[in-house]
Amino acid sequence: MTPHGKGKYTWLDGTIYEGDWVEGKMTGKGKIYWPSQATFEGDFSGGYLHGSGTFTGSEGSFYRGSWKMNSQHGIGRKQYRNSDIYDGCWREGVHEGSGRYAWSSGNVYIGTWKNGRMSGRGIMKWLNGDIFDGFWSNGLRHGSGLYRFGDGSYYFGTWSKGLKDGPGTFYRAGNKHLSKLNLGGHKVKRRRQLHSYLSNESEESGLPSVNRTLSEKISSSFRKDSARFSHGTTSPDDLSRTGSMREITSDEKTQVVSVTSNDGRTEFPDNRTLAYEREYMQGVLIKERIRNITKLSHKSKQRLKFSKEVNRTSCMDIYRGQRSHYLMLSLQLGIRYTVGKITPVPMREVRSSDFGEQARIKMFFPRKGTQLTPPHNSIDFNWKDYCPMVFRNLRELFKLNAADYMMSICGDDGLRELSSPGKSGSLFYLSHDDRFVIKTLKKSELKVLLKMLPHYYDHVQAHDNTLITKFFGAHRISLRRGKKVRFVVMGNMFCTELRIHRRYDLKGSSQGRFTNKDEIDESTTLKDLDLTYEFHMDRLLRDSLFKQISLDCGFLESQQIIDYSLLLGLHFRAPEHLKSLLEPPDAEQAENTNHMVDGVISQGELLIPPRALLLVTHEPTSVSTAPGPHVRGDALKAYSIGNKEADLLLPGTGRLRVQLGVNMPAQANHKLITDSAEVELFEVYDVVLYLGIIDILQEYNMKKKIEHACKSLKYDHLAISAVEPSFYSKRFVTFLERMFPLQP
Repeated sequence: MTPHGKGKYTWLDGTIYEGDWVEGKMTGKGKIYWPSQATFEGDFSGGYLHGSGTFTGSEGSFYRGSWKMNSQHGIGRKQYRNSDIYDGCWREGVHEGSGRYAWSSGNVYIGTWKNGRMSGRGIMKWLNGDIFDGFWSNGLRHGSGLYRFGDGSYYFGTWSKGLKDGPGTFYRAGNKHLSKLNLGGHKVKRRRQLHSYLSNESEESGLPSVNRTLSEKISSSFRKDSARFSHGTTSPDDLSRTGSMREITSDEKTQVVSVTSNDGRTEFPDNRTLAYEREYMQGVLIKERIRNITKLSHKSKQRLKFSKEVNRTSCMDIYRGQRSHYLMLSLQLGIRYTVGKITPVPMREVRSSDFGEQARIKMFFPRKGTQLTPPHNSIDFNWKDYCPMVFRNLRELFKLNAADYMMSICGDDGLRELSSPGKSGSLFYLSHDDRFVIKTLKKSELKVLLKMLPHYYDHVQAHDNTLITKFFGAHRISLRRGKKVRFVVMGNMFCTELRIHRRYDLKGSSQGRFTNKDEIDESTTLKDLDLTYEFHMDRLLRDSLFKQISLDCGFLESQQIIDYSLLLGLHFRAPEHLKSLLEPPDAEQAENTNHMVDGVISQGELLIPPRALLLVTHEPTSVSTAPGPHVRGDALKAYSIGNKEADLLLPGTGRLRVQLGVNMPAQANHKLITDSAEVELFEVYDVVLYLGIIDILQEYNMKKKIEHACKSLKYDHLAISAVEPSFYSKRFVTFLERMFPLQP
């Protein structure tokens, strides 16, 4: 006989259920008791905890909120066995979305979560009064933020994996400039926004339903005791370390490698008018410049703006204006449609017809949808996909899975906007996982791409290690009563777990190739005349690099292309002997060993530092397998390890595969200007290089020939960018050879 209606059921192991039944399944209101003393009272559906309910664990934990298929899912509040409390959004048993976590120690975090860890924008407040307001990743401070110390001091800067990394500005308590900012009001406003978001969040997050079957008419899935329902939940022990991760001190004078003032003096009249512009490498304070608040650099003023407004990274927020929002929705819909249509087609070699005018996929996407297109929240638009079979084969050639491609660009996390690094006026968007860059093209640029596409295909097929931009798709969107917008999807050369501290766009020309110092911040892409380093590399790595650069430049020259650049990213490694400075130094010892001389704090005589990176023999099972910019290229051989394939070992970070343009180790030498003509001094840094050739869609056409003629009348004709392709190629390679000098 099948239970139906209200009733009580007792299993042989002692589990008891009292409540509603529908055709032999627990459905409706009820209460269940396990032998472990754990209980649940609330909604059931089809034999599952599903709806709203209260769960009390045998170890003393307590959860009240929404459930879906036996997992906390939606809005809920949980008190853990150690009295920590989480109040916010859940997804399949873990913290996901907005939420508030209060540690029993008194520390509190309010912000966003992902997979049970603090990720995204959030505020952490410690019991001692310290506050961090900024971005997080995997439970660690990661990205831009401001840190307010309990004594009222502030630090505005960037973090990587919990450590300060890159430039920032420190202000002591009582600084006159801080009083102009309503920092307290900002934090109150932020908490109110989060509280409002929590109160309005839907209890269901729209996950697809899970198809499960029960082995019998009466479910036995509750006999395993309460551990079943906390399996996916983040343990408070995992979060305890995060709750105590505050900055050690606001005064880091004992950790400074070098300190200089803006005018060379060592005495300052008033701390309330001073700003300390600092630069960190993996938590080590490398440089500090003390400046008068009235003479703050542009980049410091930009960091102060963070305290007032930080752009959010969701697709709904970063695009200004409905038109841009519709454009991005349309792009995602179109790519999903095209990739879904072309992927089932059997793989084959490309034909000449695949490059022709007829090699297009066209589709109209009305808002209400059709038999071939889904309904959507954008406006009606027309979609065109260029050479779909060619780009499908290119994606296969670059070892890019179709599902990963769609999830990166078309997933729920959306895209974020980048400021244009050049004068083209193009819009740039970055996928949420940083793997792909989407750039708007001019009509002329798209024509060049389609014209050179057959030769580009042959070149990248013949050269696995090519440094030329990887193209994954070319598309056009026509919004209703709007102009046509053309896009190209490219690989992101800076897709890496390491922080890129400096970015350079290098053409080999000199006319106008510099950046105004007042406009430079941590996101600025610098130019040729801004580069003050020489890079010394392993002999074989350098040979491989320039062999490929010559091949790539020869291809671009054959296509009559100019104006291309080497995009160079530098990740600086802190010397290993300085990382001990991350430990709080003994006050008495610091007083005895640190000496101020001419505005510079000396740590005493430093021996030759241990290397902050090391080339070792390649081991395929030991290197990181995370998707990167060059998943296709070969592992490189290094002279320093006996002509064997190399991995890059970064102490305290990991082991990375060395490829052409990716994870390439070098020493960056910067010559210091001194008063003595007899002594040459250099700053030497261990760096990891990321590089590739970009902006390859400018032909040397009639417009460029006229530009060359006009500029030659005013400037040195050898220094301008608009020159004929063969000269451009030779000048480009010569400039790079000076930048990477051959070692004796």
